[in-house]
Amino acid sequence: MKTKKATSLVLIVLLALSLLSGCGSAKNSDEQAAKPTGQTQEEVKSAAEMLSLWTVDAKAKKELVSYLEAVTNESNKDFIPVEDRIAVFDLDGTLFCETDPNYFDYTLLVYRVLEDPNYKDKASDFEKEVANKIVQQNETGAKFDGLEVDHGKAVASAFAGMTIGEFNAYIQEFKKQPMPSYNGMLRGDGWYRPMLQVVSCLQAYDFTVYVVSGTDRFIVRGIVDHSPLQLPPRQIIGSDEAVVTKDQGDEDGLDYVYDDNDELILGGEFIVKNLKMNKVAVIAQEIGQQPVLSFGNSTGDSSMAEYVTSDNPYRSLAFMLCCDDTVRENGNEEKAKKMEDLCAEYDWVPISMKNDWTAIYASGVTKK
Repeated sequence: MKTKKATSLVLIVLLALSLLSGCGSAKNSDEQAAKPTGQTQEEVKSAAEMLSLWTVDAKAKKELVSYLEAVTNESNKDFIPVEDRIAVFDLDGTLFCETDPNYFDYTLLVYRVLEDPNYKDKASDFEKEVANKIVQQNETGAKFDGLEVDHGKAVASAFAGMTIGEFNAYIQEFKKQPMPSYNGMLRGDGWYRPMLQVVSCLQAYDFTVYVVSGTDRFIVRGIVDHSPLQLPPRQIIGSDEAVVTKDQGDEDGLDYVYDDNDELILGGEFIVKNLKMNKVAVIAQEIGQQPVLSFGNSTGDSSMAEYVTSDNPYRSLAFMLCCDDTVRENGNEEKAKKMEDLCAEYDWVPISMKNDWTAIYASGVTKK
């Protein structure tokens, strides 16, 4: 009898605790719905607090904060399940310094072909021709039809035979060179700090972030490696070159079998330049679903922005950076105005580097 009474008393206590717990959950349901999934309310800052390097009145900041508050709240009509929260970012000019005096991968090729004492005497005539066109472009602003693809081909051939690890190590060393237009900044340090905050904010709100760049995929991975951008290599998409094994020779991949003595190397063949419509195709191929947020800075990102915002089952936005800061950054007011006009035409959200950001690069960095 004593055992039965004790058991009954325990059940009554447990029932009471359960009811109290239920009341507490109901009371806090709105709070729980409004916070990023998977974190307690105390563990996460608001989106506005995370974007501390953005000015208070920045339209883009307000748009993003409002968006995040809506799509992560289960009681809101615009709620997006975690598995469908996907954001895509361009690299050059969106997350990272675009030109100094040219793209990171362009300057890397120039160094490899024209300056590297271990390679310049081995460079092919084609590689030298492409590198010299880039130098001429840097010095005079000249434009060359087909340079984007020719550059991809020259990168593939100039680094052919390197293992992926060796290529990454080469990039890490190149990142240590000083930026020519800035004091206190190396080539690997050109991250836009306000945009890094955007990525961190999205991750806190359970978004999966991808970089979708026109730069060679392995070069982008090298730039991101040992950097403040916390993304795994599998979420880095870029232009592609062939990968083979050291022992494969000319044998087709359908006939060759990888063995335990093999090692992956760069095959020397350029495959695709991941710009414009190619960005949309590779998103469909590699991500497999339509993102809900797009961040870019040029017409090379237009197709990606339109893909994200067209016929999307979820509320979606496209942001475009405008390079209007000529004091702290290598800005171009003419290009910035063209992008502002495109944003107005296509209903993209413009980001003013000049007016929306309180800082661009790390503390102490100044433009020469």
